[in-house]
Order: sequence, then structure tokens, then C-alpha cells
Amino acid sequence: MMTKKAITFLALFTLPIFLLGQQVPKRVMDHSVFNEWRFIKNEKISNDGQWVVYDLTIEEHDPELVIRSADQNTEWRFPRGAKGQFSNDSRYVFFTIHPPVDSVKTMRRKKVKKDKLPTDTLAIFNLATQEVERIPDLKSFKIPKKWDGWLAYKLDKPRIEPKDSTREEEKKWNKDLVIRTIDGNFSQQVPDVNEFVFAKDGQSLLLSSEGQDSTFMAGVYYFAASNRQLRPLFRGKGKYKKLDIDKAGQQAAFLADLDSTETRIRPYGLYHWQSGPDSARLIMDNTHTMLPEQWQLSANRNLQFSDNGQRLFFGIAPPLVLQDTTLLKEEIVEVEVWHWEDARLYPQQKVRLKNEKERSYLCVWHRDNAKFAQLGRTDIPEIRLTPEKDSRYALGYNELPYLSGISWDGFPSSKDVYRVDLETGEATMLQRKVRANPAISPGGQFLFWYNNQDTCWQTVELSTQRLQTLTNNQVVPFYDELNDRPMLPGSYGIAGWLEGDAALIVNDRYDLWQLDPRGRQVPRQLTNGRADQLQHRYLRLDPEAYAIDPAQAGFLYLFNEKSKDSGYGHLNWQQGNLNTIAMEAMRYRRRPLKARDADRLLFTKENFDRFPNLMVANLELKNAKQLSNANPQQAEYRWGSIELVEWTDLNGEQLSGMLVKPENFDPNRKYPMIVNFYERSSNRLHQHRAPYPHRSTINYSFYANQGYLIFNPDVPYRVGYPGESAYNAVMPGVTALINQGFVDEARIALQGHSWGGYQVAYLITKTNLFRCAESGAPVVNMFSAYGGIRWGSGLSRMFQYENTQSRIGGTIWDTPLRYLENSPLFFLDKVETPVLILHNDKDGAVPWYQGIEFFVAMRRLGKPAWMLNYNDEPHWPVKRQNRLDFNLRMHQFFDYYLKDAPMPQWMEKGVPATEKGIRQGLELMTD
Repeated sequence: MMTKKAITFLALFTLPIFLLGQQVPKRVMDHSVFNEWRFIKNEKISNDGQWVVYDLTIEEHDPELVIRSADQNTEWRFPRGAKGQFSNDSRYVFFTIHPPVDSVKTMRRKKVKKDKLPTDTLAIFNLATQEVERIPDLKSFKIPKKWDGWLAYKLDKPRIEPKDSTREEEKKWNKDLVIRTIDGNFSQQVPDVNEFVFAKDGQSLLLSSEGQDSTFMAGVYYFAASNRQLRPLFRGKGKYKKLDIDKAGQQAAFLADLDSTETRIRPYGLYHWQSGPDSARLIMDNTHTMLPEQWQLSANRNLQFSDNGQRLFFGIAPPLVLQDTTLLKEEIVEVEVWHWEDARLYPQQKVRLKNEKERSYLCVWHRDNAKFAQLGRTDIPEIRLTPEKDSRYALGYNELPYLSGISWDGFPSSKDVYRVDLETGEATMLQRKVRANPAISPGGQFLFWYNNQDTCWQTVELSTQRLQTLTNNQVVPFYDELNDRPMLPGSYGIAGWLEGDAALIVNDRYDLWQLDPRGRQVPRQLTNGRADQLQHRYLRLDPEAYAIDPAQAGFLYLFNEKSKDSGYGHLNWQQGNLNTIAMEAMRYRRRPLKARDADRLLFTKENFDRFPNLMVANLELKNAKQLSNANPQQAEYRWGSIELVEWTDLNGEQLSGMLVKPENFDPNRKYPMIVNFYERSSNRLHQHRAPYPHRSTINYSFYANQGYLIFNPDVPYRVGYPGESAYNAVMPGVTALINQGFVDEARIALQGHSWGGYQVAYLITKTNLFRCAESGAPVVNMFSAYGGIRWGSGLSRMFQYENTQSRIGGTIWDTPLRYLENSPLFFLDKVETPVLILHNDKDGAVPWYQGIEFFVAMRRLGKPAWMLNYNDEPHWPVKRQNRLDFNLRMHQFFDYYLKDAPMPQWMEKGVPATEKGIRQGLELMTD
């Protein structure tokens, strides 16, 4: 049933009410505050720049969709609405209305079957008339990106209910697709639709139907909006996959499996249609002579037309090794064979198993001459095309000969790099064993990469195959200047290419540089930020602009490394002039949204006490206007402040860090303090930290509200001595704050996770300054961890110690003392600090037996320790109920040791296995 009703607009901001002449005391937070703070998601600006839509969300609560005028103080709010999209002409907003969360949970508690639960509703809001149409039983919907007046949506409800409601297998689900005009004057319903896709520019739609309805035959159909007719391109019982339609809507392609037998290898055919003929024609099947022996068309790779419609890309694959189906289960040997010369370690093969079974190799069909070319091969498995897919050449590379090295060297792997001719499929090797991530320029004239081994930018001109080194680090370094890991330093990335592949724009630490890809001109510096420690980064405002137009001013993000201020600026590419339009003690959004057809920008700016509400302005940032006020209740709470602090570490280096202070801070009082850190964090000084149950760290605004100081020091490292480096940085910072007189030196705690959890574990073996510590997912034994597996990726952990974050810089055989000295496990007998350990049994990054080694050692030594293991959770608790629980237990832990609060039962008595999931032990003990 479809309904329409007028929607009245609401005032933008809800103003707090104050009693006249009476000051309302600020509120103290408890953990219910996590159900109060709303976050902005799915924000979009209309193409004409006149409207903004966004969601206000709280996890596991009903969202609210807001449609807001960019010019006037009017808005419309829709409870339970989410994920709005504007029509191309900016006249309509389409969004989903979800059923009430509480109602659905109530029904689930009553064991209501899934198919009986309420479904989503599609809403269409008319911005001119303020009318909304609601369409129930929504499965999904799409609208065209660049043409107007149409939409298509799939329904989500049973078409036929079996007489016996328990006979689930007989239920016939409605998979109908409705194609209609937005105004509802035309509508056509197509049964049993699997896939459907709009053309980007041409006013047409392609769909496939299973044709289970006796009145409609299975096949692939083409709908033209111009004449409102649905025409069959191919009909017949079968399976149709990977539909694609070209930009102009004049060509279609799909895979069809018309074999009715029960074979495990499906004989797909590749079909093509172009405007004119009545039906699609088969252009390739598994008998085609282009295919290597026993290879077949792959149904696991999407079909893609080039932007100009002259090429169709598809995939082919070798035959799979299939199980003998005559074997009984007890006759099948389940054994993993790990081979020392495997390119990938066996656990990584398992993680990638689905990808490898579905691996396909890219091919192309040329429409003008109907010729095929195989581009990807087993020895050149990776092919990269230009964005428009219309260049003469593609990039090909092969990393297989060098993959075993990632177990100890890390990424990027070395690669053999090829030029692949799209006309013939001919591959020419250009470079062997390049330690880089190669890419192809937008115009297809060059391959380019940052060479990690030689720390330089390089290009290869595809027409001449000439390698050119563009940078040499003599004027400025183009490698990561702050790299303190025993690895090859990476780059600062690129801004992009000028149109016509005229120049490559790369970043150094602070500035933009224009490089001649042929190496004929010296690098040209476009900005001048190094003297002021000011970073310049180009922001691409048009997502469809594959290259930079030098005639248009570039929009830059600016960041001052010293003050942590940020802002925006305009760069004249030709003259190198920068016009700074904003720079302040704020964190400006790195990815603002520009209206497609108007000079209007949707952005945010934030700091510790300012939520990143949505703002709109022109491209000069003039007449900026705040459009949202997501959390007006923040003014009711004690909040706090943050500042940059500096001190000298034990190596004589000047360091920076962040200090959070409670509201109404009194320097004559002494406060408890939590030291929380991970590598270098001070660049996030102006980040807003709204109350939120984080998965791994304390929430700064929450703990400041509770009267805590929070200190987050930056930590630089010396290779081979990561633990000592942390001590040399953190301890002088803590001492410097104690010396200022406002830190209660008897009430200081540590908190960190993963690498930070390791540092916490190390520090408590070297000092008894800290009253308590929380250590999440820590490594305590670098010997056993070195030989472990990162189960999330299947990678060996060796690279982490030899070359990356753990910073040992050698193997356990070359540098055994470094592994010993940096392993807290062997020094836990020195610990006098009670510790709370978090380590989950499905941790895919740090093996959870590290947490076990930590805990059982503390237990054996008779030292206070608790361990939290959230079952089936990864490196951190991700389920909301577990994050809420972790944040509450951590808060109780710190309050007990730092504020003399009552001890909770779980700390006093534990929670036995017989009570897991039943009693949580969160009640506070009383005398």
C-alpha cells in the first residue's frame, strides 16, 4: 500500500531550557550516556547544493533521517529513516524506513520467525511539495545517477504462503522488481528478478529474471525509459549473472548458463547486445579457441564495458580441482601439507581460499573487430586498467616469485612489472623485482611507482618502455622522514596526475611537487610549507575527475605539525600561489563533499569540545552555516579541555603529547591520571571525542567528566629497543607533569591496547610508579610471538619483529638478547602493579595465548591480575554489548585503584564458568 502525507518542518536546533536566574549544575556521566550520543552518518549534498540529507544514529537504536535546506532554517525529520539519496535533478530524496528496533527485538524474544518480522519501507520525499510516499515490503532500490524521473525497487515478502506455515521450503518469495516513474504515473512489475542495473547516462535499465511465474519467461530484459517498453534480449530457462550495461545504455552483456543438468562445472556463455538487433548474441562459450585447454568463462568476475563502449572486459579461469563425490566422509583424509617453498604460508592460503577458488584472469573483447585478447595469465595474474579502460596498454604484474618474502620482509612485495597490449594481449616485461606498488596513469601513457628500495619516484613511458627516476632526495626527502621502524621507508603518496598525463603531482612531508614523467624538467615545488611545518594535501572534490585540471584552482587541506591547526586553501597550479581560506585550532574534515553542479561545500570542523556538526559554505568558505546540532545535551555535562604539552625525553629529544583536563581544572588540586598512548597521537589534538564505548581505549570525554587527567605522550622508537624507547619517552613526560603539582603521583594508571598493550606490560616491569594498568591484546613473549601466526590474514608474525612495528630489527637467531630484553614475560617477577588484561580468543592479529602467558605468569607469581576474554571476538570486542561491558569493567577497575571506589564482585570473587553469561559480577562490594 502506498501512502502520501504532508510533512511539517521543524526548527533546526532544540534550545536548552534554563530556569530564570538559576544556574543548572553540570551533569556527571554514567554509562547510560553511551545510549544518548548521536553520530552523523551517510551525509550527502544535492547536486544543486540546495539540500543536505544525513542520518542521526545511536548503535542498536532507531536512526533518524534529516533533510535540511542549505539556505533556510527548515528541515524535515523522519524517525527510523536512513541512507538518503538525492535524485539527479535534486527534486526528490529517496530513503529507507526501518521497522522499530524495540518492536523487532520484542518479536524475536517471542520466537517470531524471520519471515514474519516487519520489513523496510521505501520513502520518496518531494522537496517542492513536502509530500512523502511510502512503499512497504522493500528489499532494495536503485535510482539512476545522471538522469531523472525513474526508480526501480525489489519487494521483500512471500508471494505464496504454504498452507502449513512450518513448511518453510515451500514458501515462494516475491522477488519482483517494480520499474516506475517517480510521480507514479507509470509502473511495471517484473517477476522473479535477480539482478538489475541502470545505465549511467542513457535512460535504460537491464534486468534478469528467473521466470518462475508461468506468465513471464526467464531471460534478460532491457527497459527503455523513452518508450516505457520492456523488451527481451534473451529468453530461456537458465541462470543469468554479471549483467552490465554501457554508459550510453546502448549495449548490454551478461553470462548465461542454459544447461539443465546437475554438473558442478557450469557452462556459462558470454552474450552481447547492442542497439538495433532484437536479441543478444553469443560471442563466446567454453569451446572458443581463445581459451587455453580446459579453461572456461568465469562467473566470478564482473563484466565491464569501457567508457567509450568499444571494449568489453570479462574473466576466464582454469578448471578447479573437484572432490570425488563418491567418497564417504570417513574415507576423506583431512590433512594440511605445509611446504617450505610455498609462495604463501598455508594459513594465508586458507584465509584466501575463497578468493583463489574464484580467481579469474582478465580478457577483453573488441567490439569493432569482434576480436578477443587474453590479458591476464597465470604468470601475470594482476592487470590494472585506466579508469576509462580505453587506453592502448594496461599494467600487468606478478608477485608470486617473491611472495614468500612477505613473511619476514613485510609489504610491499617485490613484483615483475609488464606492459600489456590491450589489442593483442602481448605482454612485455619492463622491470623485474621492483619493491613497489605500481599503478597506471589516468591517460594510460605511463606506469609509475614509489620504489621502496631506492626511495624514489619512477615512471615508465609505455610507448618507449623507458624507465625514468624522477626524484633523488637531494633537495628534500620524498620518503617518510619519521620512519623509526627497521624497514624501507614509504612515501607520502601522490596528489594525482595533471590532465593528459602532463605531470605527476607527489607529496613530500609538507609540500606538493610537480614531476615531469619523462624526466626532462627538474621537479617543481608548488607549495612552501617546510619552514612553517605546514602540510599541504590535495583534495579531489569531483569523484569522477580522474585527473587534475591545472586551469582550475586545486582545493588543499592544510595541517600545521607544530600547532596541530588545520584548514583549507586554494592552489593556483600554474603559478604556485596558495590562498589560505581557513586555518584555525580545529580539525577540518579531510574529505569534504562538493555539490556536483554548484560551488557549495559540505564539511565539518571539530575540536575537543566541538562536535563535528555539518556545515555548508561556498568554495571560499564564506558565509559558512552550521546545519546540524546532533548533541545539544553536551552543554549539560562537564566536559573538560585538551592541550599540547612538551617535555624532554631521556635521550634529550623534545617530545609532544596531549593532556586532557577536567572542566574547572584547579592547578592547586591533585588529580588522578591515566596514561594512554599508541605510537604518536598528538596530531589528533583537535579531534572531538564524543562519549562512545570504544573497543580498545578509554573515552577521553567520559574520563575527563569523571575528574581524571589523561596524558597521551608521543613515542619515538630506536630500532632494537622498543620497550626502552617507550620508557624513555613516557616516564619523563609523566615526571614533568608530576612536577607541575596537579598530578596525584600515588594515583596514576596505564592503559593501552595491542602495541600500546605491549608497552604497558613492559613499563610495569621497569617501574612501580603506576597504581594499576590495563593491557589489551599485549605481546609479552617475543620469542613465542615471533613464531606465531596472524590468524586474521594467515601471515607469519616474523615480519613484524624483523621489519615493522615491533622494531627488533633481526631474527631470534641473530639478536636473541633483543627478544629477551623486550619480552615482559621474563621480568614479571619485578611487577608490583595490579593489571587488567583484555585478550579475546579469536584475535587474528596477536595470538591470544600471549594474554594467557601474561595472566598465568602473574597468577603463578601471586600478583593481582584479571583477564577478560570475550568469546568469539577478534582483536578487540566489536559487539556493542561486549564493548559496553568492557568499558564498564575498565571504569570500575580504575575507580577502585585511583578513587578508592568499592571493588566490584568480578574483581573480588571472579565469575565462575558456571555463571558465564548469566551473572556478570558487576555489582559493587559493600562492607
